[in-house]
Amino acid sequence: MKEIFSKLYGNLVVLRNWPGQHRIPYLPEEELHALRDRRLREIVRYAAETVPYYQKFFRAEGIDPREIRSAGDLDRLPLIDKEMVRKDPTLFVSISRKGRKAIPFVTSGTTGAPLNIWHDLDSLLANIAFGEREREVESKMCGRPFGYRMVRIVIPDSMILKVDHLYQQKTFIPVRPERLILSVLDPIEEIVKAINRFRPHVIRSYGSFLETMFRILALRKTDMHLPKVLIYVSDSMTTEARSLIEKEFGVPVLSLYNAVEAFKIGFFCERRRGFHIHEDLCHVKVVNPTGQRVANEEKGEVVISNLINRGMVLLNYRLGDIASMSNERCPCGRTLPLLSELEGRAQDTLFLQDGRFINPMLIWGVIKKRPEVVRYQFIQHEPERFELKLVTVDREVYERILGQILADLKNLLGASAVIEAEYHEQINPQPGVKFRQVMSLCKQS
Repeated sequence: MKEIFSKLYGNLVVLRNWPGQHRIPYLPEEELHALRDRRLREIVRYAAETVPYYQKFFRAEGIDPREIRSAGDLDRLPLIDKEMVRKDPTLFVSISRKGRKAIPFVTSGTTGAPLNIWHDLDSLLANIAFGEREREVESKMCGRPFGYRMVRIVIPDSMILKVDHLYQQKTFIPVRPERLILSVLDPIEEIVKAINRFRPHVIRSYGSFLETMFRILALRKTDMHLPKVLIYVSDSMTTEARSLIEKEFGVPVLSLYNAVEAFKIGFFCERRRGFHIHEDLCHVKVVNPTGQRVANEEKGEVVISNLINRGMVLLNYRLGDIASMSNERCPCGRTLPLLSELEGRAQDTLFLQDGRFINPMLIWGVIKKRPEVVRYQFIQHEPERFELKLVTVDREVYERILGQILADLKNLLGASAVIEAEYHEQINPQPGVKFRQVMSLCKQS
């Protein structure tokens, strides 16, 4: 009975947020900004009342949180970054009931420094409804509003599977579209067979994985059922690979911009000219190294403010991605602001001596089991020779956890892999460039 009531509540949250989702991306700008600013005022007041970091900030600065009324007023709040959150995440977790019951997720460590992010259940459930904006694009590309099929190719314990499991536990809403889950650990031949059997309209995976898979298909002249659209997430795809897929295979390539810190940031529409930002859910600005906003079309660091999460409140949060806001209006008719494609999100695929390839998300899958790791970098120097840089609290912790990490990596890469590990007190990213935690220095033919 408790499970039934829990699912009924979950459905109510979804249905409460469902109306108007298809219309929001096309709202006149003044209506869109009014919706954004209303959510902004609500989250700022909530943070000032229940989030330790912001309680202290507003008291120390003598600022009345009611003075923060629009997106421009966010400039009065400090910038925060991953290192601040990682050092003491409880400062940003609400002491309210929603904060106490929030659900933790681990970032994919695209800066090389994994951290825990908490989301309240209501905001997670609301994302089902918000996803209608992105599903509208999928359904148009597939030529059908319902009944299309999707293949997801992910790491076995990925965040998306955790979220899907939560939705199954907390709602009666049927899965839409019909989905088949495959693993990036599976051989390409097995993945192709599964795709040919399922005949999906959509294939979604990591940018680096889809790029490698389609390059292999082109080289081997492998026949595979081609979907109506590809969608990549989490890391990027090179321009050359997108051109290959769209021109040689005839499959349009879309991308979603999301992060553990904000599950809905932006999405490609049918015109594929950049990311339409979910401005009413996650405000985005682009800043220079000193934290000042840059002009449109000028590159800088992406800073986000999640306007819906009541578990952990992150306002003016430096995400680390490099991009620029566009001056252009998209011809698709959506009024959501446009963000350029991201720079610095690419990770290198590791090609091994035995012909296998390892997606960088699998290296992350090993590292994320060890919360003691503060930052890491994994470098392939030769097909079977690798370098592992680890930052931990101290050398004693490093010595304690190293053996299991190396064992797990060798299990992934093969017994013949030689991994040279080294303790580091810190690994400093290049200024203005997103940290690349998986690199290959091997030239691929």
